[in-house]
Amino acid sequence: MKLIHSTITMLALFALVGCASAVRSNAQTQKPQEHAPRNLAIFIFEGVQIIDYTGPFEVFGQAHTNDGHMFNVYTVAEKAAPVTTAMGMTVVPKYTFETMPKADVLVLPGGDVRPHIENPSVIKWVQETSAKSEYVMSVCNGAFYLGKAGLLDGLTATTFYGLIDQLKALAPKARVVTDQRYTDNGKIVTTAGLSSGIDGALHLVEKIAGRGRAQEIALNMEYNWQPDLRYARASFADRHLRKVLGRGGFDLPQATVWNVLGQQGANDRWEKNWEVRVNSSAADLLKVIDAKLAEGWTKVPAKDAAAAAGATTTRWTFNDEEGKGWSAASVVEPVGGQQGAYKLTIRLARNDVAAQAQLD
Repeated sequence: MKLIHSTITMLALFALVGCASAVRSNAQTQKPQEHAPRNLAIFIFEGVQIIDYTGPFEVFGQAHTNDGHMFNVYTVAEKAAPVTTAMGMTVVPKYTFETMPKADVLVLPGGDVRPHIENPSVIKWVQETSAKSEYVMSVCNGAFYLGKAGLLDGLTATTFYGLIDQLKALAPKARVVTDQRYTDNGKIVTTAGLSSGIDGALHLVEKIAGRGRAQEIALNMEYNWQPDLRYARASFADRHLRKVLGRGGFDLPQATVWNVLGQQGANDRWEKNWEVRVNSSAADLLKVIDAKLAEGWTKVPAKDAAAAAGATTTRWTFNDEEGKGWSAASVVEPVGGQQGAYKLTIRLARNDVAAQAQLD
């Protein structure tokens, strides 16, 4: 009898222990997050740039703390219909302006924003959603939504390198910078073009949960995040070459080949090389090049008439937006043994000793 009694007692104890363990396990499984994820809305629209919204989506989607996911990430569009992105991706938005949950964080990507910033419904939504949000982040020319909505007044902002001047015109009360990959105004963060949105998203995670959390995400994404590196495409010296060439470049309809061979530089110097094949002499080709460069730069006269007659190099000067002086050289060199084949080189450098050495 004593043996039977002991056995029953032990079984009861095992049952109680097992039940308690199950209760603890169930309680741990169903324990609610102490801090609910922030709602994070990403605006998508016809022509949205793919990396502008998917890069930040990846960062915010991976973001977590010991308490769980940091963000409830979702897409929002003006209408429920599928959206066609830049380069033809089709995306179905999760919510519309009317059905979306209240956003704690708003992300405004770039792309073909021009028709949308002229849409009063979109700008009203940006204004109202931003007012209720804890943070707002733009990517690339998504900053134009903020500028049009009057939300950049008195703030520092940036955008895609080729659209800096347009943002200055759209938001004249903003301080538009070229030497930052992203700007942080406290609530409003703006980023430069394309992959810069990843940096801005990592920065926002850092603001909320610390650099360590942001570094974990970057490592997991195999993204070389260097938040203290001031790499900013808009600050590179080729911006002056792009301004004088514009979108059309050189008008050489008779050229059978016009290829970029390479380019490199930094903030104070740049060199770009082209392969050109055309039925003309090097001097004639240089005249065409010079006519285009003369639209924005001042040509430096050759020292004598003989040098000018046979020249395959011309020199230029210009001042940048801050009034700093620059010098440039355009060079046409025949490619040996190939009729009508040339290498065109344009070099430019700021007027100081170190940079000027790159012209020769």
